[in-house]
Amino acid sequence: MNFSAQKNSQIVKKLAKDEGFDFCGISKAEFLDSEAKRLEYWLKNGFHGKMQWMENYFDKRLDPRLLVQGAKSVISLLYNYHTDKKQLNSDVPIVSKYAFGKDYHLTIKEKLYKLLEKINENIGKTDARVFTDSAPVMERVWAARGGLGWIGKHTLLINKSKGSFYFIAEIICDIELMPDAPIKDYCGTCTACIDACPTGAILPGKILDSNRCISYLTIELKDELPVEFKNKLENRVFGCDICQEVCPWNRFAESNKEADFQPQLEFLNMNKKDWENLNEETFNKLFKNSAIKRTKFKGLRRNIDFLEN
Repeated sequence: MNFSAQKNSQIVKKLAKDEGFDFCGISKAEFLDSEAKRLEYWLKNGFHGKMQWMENYFDKRLDPRLLVQGAKSVISLLYNYHTDKKQLNSDVPIVSKYAFGKDYHLTIKEKLYKLLEKINENIGKTDARVFTDSAPVMERVWAARGGLGWIGKHTLLINKSKGSFYFIAEIICDIELMPDAPIKDYCGTCTACIDACPTGAILPGKILDSNRCISYLTIELKDELPVEFKNKLENRVFGCDICQEVCPWNRFAESNKEADFQPQLEFLNMNKKDWENLNEETFNKLFKNSAIKRTKFKGLRRNIDFLEN
């Protein structure tokens, strides 16, 4: 690896920090040979549930060079979304922390484009694409390869110094950069996430059965919720943070400082009756720019009714 690759990596990391990203790690853009069999096994066993799109672009998921021609590096970035703010009424349907504020796709994408612009200005014009949960990219794997953490038993990335409440993003580019080394797995014998999952979605070997995952059930699944999960959703109505909340590494989590991710007081103040009486007009007003729009009103209403009845 040459001196310019090392120098350019330092520039990229400084620019990423300036743009507000908490961590930046770099990997060589290459075929993810070690992940191919894992992904194939996961799909063959139907652990992706009804997310048929997960079966698409199998090769592209494993090789970033098929997404960006001539790609040499994968820049992985973490952006904190943790908050100590809570829904103020303890008996209301619970929303995952990541959806408290503005839809992260909008905020993170904007920051990625600004970062890419600065990379072009400071290093030179690069052929690149930016991603955040928006394409067939194995984000957690690349982040782990770039030394930003390890993949926990719940299959989420855990950063040793700050926990797991992070959005992951990437820039795949044709600049040669100095890759970072992966770090070891620090989960040890801890099974807190496995033990706490109310639906038994976390399987041995770092496998998540989406069919049983509360996040999948309340967001991705478009059918009626299976009766077997009645009284098992722990009052979750959009997403689920249980496996993260019990993780010992999240004792290091700090509240984010991103204005876009601050929740509206109107949302935090909602009481049980407000949720029970939620109509489409209020839904559109309250969650106009929120990730909660993903379920549409019909999906959220289905989830609320499932908890109530």
